[in-house]
Formats: sequence, C-alpha cells, structure tokens
Amino acid sequence: MKTYKFKINGNEYNVDINSVEGNIADVTVNGASYKVEMDTPVASPVAAAPAPSAAPAPAAAPAAPAPAKSAASGAGKAVTSPLPGVIIEVSVKEGQAVKAGQKVAVIEAMKMENEIQADVDGTVTAILVNKGDSVLEGAEIVKIG
Repeated sequence: MKTYKFKINGNEYNVDINSVEGNIADVTVNGASYKVEMDTPVASPVAAAPAPSAAPAPAAAPAAPAPAKSAASGAGKAVTSPLPGVIIEVSVKEGQAVKAGQKVAVIEAMKMENEIQADVDGTVTAILVNKGDSVLEGAEIVKIG
C-alpha cells in the first residue's frame, strides 16, 4: 500500500492506494474507501496517477487531516465518527490507557454535542484528528491497541 498526502484548496487529504487492477484503483481517502476509474490501465501495481483523481471526491465536505506525528505510528482498532461534524474536543492522549465506554472525543453535529466513546479497553496508539477538524461519518478518530 502506498500513502500520499495532498493539500487541495486548504484541505489536507491522506490517500492510501490499496490496489490497482487494470484501470480501477482501490483507494482510501481519509478513511473512506473509493473505487477510482482511470482513463488508461496502469502497468505497475502502485502508481501516483490514481491519487489525484481520488482526492476531489470528498471535497464537497472537508475531511479530517491526520496529525503528522501519529498518522503512520497508529496500530489497533479504530474508533470512528458516528456522523459527520466538527471535532470540538479530543479527550485522550497517545499512550493513555482507556476503558470501553470512556469518552475519547466530542463532535458537534447539527448544533448538538455528541461524545465519541472507546469501543474496547486498551491504550491509545494514535490520534487521527485535531480540535476544529471536520470529519465525515466513519472517519477514524483514534486508534486503540
């Protein structure tokens, strides 16, 4: 898997190219999966060509940029956003032990604050959002190992 970081109109996008078969690329943009159709098939298994095609897809709703310090280091189970909104609080730090049901972040959606809770007991291995980030439904917030 090859990972790229793009900044388009001030929004940051983390694009992972999972696979390329013929002219169809399976990519993940900020945690959301997409099938991208290219004009011509790619000879090599991983190429930079499909990534720019994928980045504009979520541009209508800005997605969460991942902090550079933790994007590559996180392993474990991802805690995801239950709905689109804006992160107004990150309640944990990397390396912190958490229990299932513990608040890890707060998201504002439709003028309501919603707690995002840990699904499992463990240690926070990565924080993938910052306060003020806009996230889509299903976007990874933190990883717990």
